[in-house]
Amino acid sequence: PFDIDHLVPGQSVDCVILGFEEEQLKILVLKWKRLTNFWALPGGFIYKDEDLNIAAIRVLKERTGIELPFLEQYKTFGNAHRRDDKTLSKNLDAMQVNQRIRDWFDQRFISTAYFSLIDIRKCHLKPDMYSELISWIPIDELPDLIFDHNKMVDSTLAYIRNQINYLPIGINLLSEKFTMKELQSLYESILRKKLDRGNFQRKMLKLGIFNRHEKHLDGGAHKAPYLYSFDEEKYNKLLEQGFGFNT
Repeated sequence: PFDIDHLVPGQSVDCVILGFEEEQLKILVLKWKRLTNFWALPGGFIYKDEDLNIAAIRVLKERTGIELPFLEQYKTFGNAHRRDDKTLSKNLDAMQVNQRIRDWFDQRFISTAYFSLIDIRKCHLKPDMYSELISWIPIDELPDLIFDHNKMVDSTLAYIRNQINYLPIGINLLSEKFTMKELQSLYESILRKKLDRGNFQRKMLKLGIFNRHEKHLDGGAHKAPYLYSFDEEKYNKLLEQGFGFNT
């Protein structure tokens, strides 16, 4: 049960969960019940006796059904007017909460944002009692989210671009076996720009972190691309040093 007496006042966590599917980078978002077109990132509150990082992991599981051992904390959002009062009021009206809970929600909230890169194919989504549905939405089709959640998504992408040589981009977002085209599409989705195919493939293969497999026979055999997988030991060792891959 929702008991505000057990929660840290004025503090929340929000989760930006990214996946890659059909050559598109996607964000996991929730649609609220009873309210038309109210979309949000998975988020929630912190128990008074709970570590912040544990709260983020718990909230993600409760809101979406996704259980992760780790989420990366990357930024705190604390603008004085980061929440829209009209949106908040509509939600509280729909929830039919009493005045005490309404007053608790009306206070200023500072949110700590977390993110994770995950394989969509391994996710089994389960909406919570407050959500009408959960959906993976492509970055380019993301609707207007509540409060400052769109800014959270933009900030996460900027952080990932800045740290792209130190984050497990490919190994977390791609399937076990993939083509170089799929890997290039992933990097293009994150960097928001087109990359030269020949240069990209040469630079990637030069890293020495791939195992090459049989050809991917979707078209004619002579045009079929090779499938690759990551050598996890070499990948993780290189990740510690930074890929040094300059696009």
